Amino acid sequence: MLKQVMAGAVMLALAQMAQAQQTAGNDGVDAAAPFVLGTVTVIGQREQAGQAEQQVGAQVSRAEMRRFNRDNVGDALNLLSGVSLSTNSRNEKTVAIRGFDARQVPLYIDGIPVYVPYDGYVDFNRFTTSDLAAIQVAKGFSSVAYGANTLGGAINLVSRKPVARLEGDTSVGFGSGSERQVAANVGTNQGLWYLQAGVSYIDSDGFPLSSDFRPTATEDGGMRNNSYRKDHKLSFKVGYTPDGAQAGDEYALSYYKQHGEKGQPPSVNPVGARYWQWPYWNKESVYFVSQTRLGEAERLKLRLYHDSYDNEITSYTNGSYTTLKTSGQGSVSGGRSIYNDRTNGGAVELESFRLAAHSLRFVASYKADEHQELDAKGVRTTWYKDALWTLGAEDSIALNGATELSLGVSRNELRPDTVYSAGNAYTLPENQSATDLQAGLFRKVGAGARVYATVARKSRLPTLKDRYSQRLGTYIENPALRAEEAINYELGYQGNSQGVALEAALFYSDVKDKIQSVANVSGVRAQMQNAGRAHISGVELGLRGSAGAWLDFGGNYTYTEMKNVSDRAIRLTDVPRHKLTAHAVLHAARQVDVVAIAESNSGRWVSNTLELGGFTTVNLKAVYRPLPALSLEAGVANLGDRNYALSDGFPSAGRTWLANAQYQF
Repeated sequence: MLKQVMAGAVMLALAQMAQAQQTAGNDGVDAAAPFVLGTVTVIGQREQAGQAEQQVGAQVSRAEMRRFNRDNVGDALNLLSGVSLSTNSRNEKTVAIRGFDARQVPLYIDGIPVYVPYDGYVDFNRFTTSDLAAIQVAKGFSSVAYGANTLGGAINLVSRKPVARLEGDTSVGFGSGSERQVAANVGTNQGLWYLQAGVSYIDSDGFPLSSDFRPTATEDGGMRNNSYRKDHKLSFKVGYTPDGAQAGDEYALSYYKQHGEKGQPPSVNPVGARYWQWPYWNKESVYFVSQTRLGEAERLKLRLYHDSYDNEITSYTNGSYTTLKTSGQGSVSGGRSIYNDRTNGGAVELESFRLAAHSLRFVASYKADEHQELDAKGVRTTWYKDALWTLGAEDSIALNGATELSLGVSRNELRPDTVYSAGNAYTLPENQSATDLQAGLFRKVGAGARVYATVARKSRLPTLKDRYSQRLGTYIENPALRAEEAINYELGYQGNSQGVALEAALFYSDVKDKIQSVANVSGVRAQMQNAGRAHISGVELGLRGSAGAWLDFGGNYTYTEMKNVSDRAIRLTDVPRHKLTAHAVLHAARQVDVVAIAESNSGRWVSNTLELGGFTTVNLKAVYRPLPALSLEAGVANLGDRNYALSDGFPSAGRTWLANAQYQF
């Protein structure tokens, strides 16, 4: 059905080409309009529509995602300073923002939390970018409108909203590993109402390893074993603007459906190899977002949502993937692990601009998480439910024409509802709460430039997995686990002069009651405890500009220092100390661009005793536009065929190729 819907959308787009309106920029790169109600900002009224958080945010635009072929959210985020890409033990793509992982920097779509309820993690490979207008990233200092658990910031995927009577794009692509990609987006804005629809399809047999990779007992080289994947996505939004867009009232209903299948490549180290496959990784969502003006000085925003997450892991005895593994380390119940998770919630925001020089916001939000595990016979073996409440307020105060002060406070409360695990006598733990406070001072220092200083005390309440999971019998549960806390400081500069943008930031975080694994608590079993304290500090530098009409250039550098204060003998892992990216876009001719981007990472510790080596990769492609609305491109990623890994036992792809075509209207 999804393929038929996708094919229908592509045919509709092609049929309307004769009426198409050209929306591409001078270089043919799509700059899709954002769904402004889906952005999250500290200063709503004074925010430029669709921009990232005014104070300390960063943003990846749709144009950048396309230019650098960032087809999933993880790769798109990796364009930014302060972001480190990695993989976990399940070979899922994860990110860290200034040393904080995905549980501490949650993921949102249009301001609605979409991280997996059970463990708070996200496989960023599963979230494609074809229907996005932008990605916002708040680092350390973030709006209370995000709600709880923004210990290190927040990541917000901003969907698209049509502005023309008819607009859209279609694309098709091919790549290494027999990869096939098709995507289509169609939108219409009729003034009183609008529609936006998108479909995408990615199917790959796997990815090739570098020719420098040396085979092991669990990986013979060439095409990476068990690395196939399929990701299908449908998104649909219908909006109602009763008095026209300029009046401010807007009501939008969105629907998302994602279906994924994937193999988990086994570790190339035979000792840690798991032979797992995911026959399905599905997500279905319904979101309602609205804004209503209450007179001239107030407006009311409402977000309501329902998310369902269903997935299954099948565990096998070896790399033939024929016999289910039903006992021993790394096995799951009956060889199958079936998760059914649900999230229901909502948030109400009241914004007021009644007081002179003040932008006030009051927020109340509720989020109910449910996690169920089924055995191979479909019998429920685990059932956990939590409720999370947040009350918050923030005020942005214009002290004068050049200086602004932002203050925020929120109270977050975790209320356990249901705890059931077959064979375990769990008791329902008590409620717990945490308070977040923040302040930021921002001053203009000339045309297009400003300096700022922020401090934010943030928290993360423990996930269901943190408290209850026994991790296949190797851990002891800890229902009394408390919230971890961090105080994040930042000094920064942002400026734009004569077409050259400069950014610089110094950051420091003091993390206490950090939730981490403590070994040998009972025999050989470990336990998650509030045992850690860490200091994270660093520098971010960014540059972007052009040299006449023939060259665009840019890059960023991040230095990150992570110290385990509670136990200096135990290392903090998965974040390189140095990361550098640089890109150049050569407008070689009126219809031809050459795009190059390089990334260099220093070595990173992945355990207390193992440091992976650093690496540098270069991606190169050429873009040809025979028509203003049509672009054809071909390129190579990891041009030097570098053999490198982001996690021990999981080597990254070697040299790969791509070929794409896109039409915009």
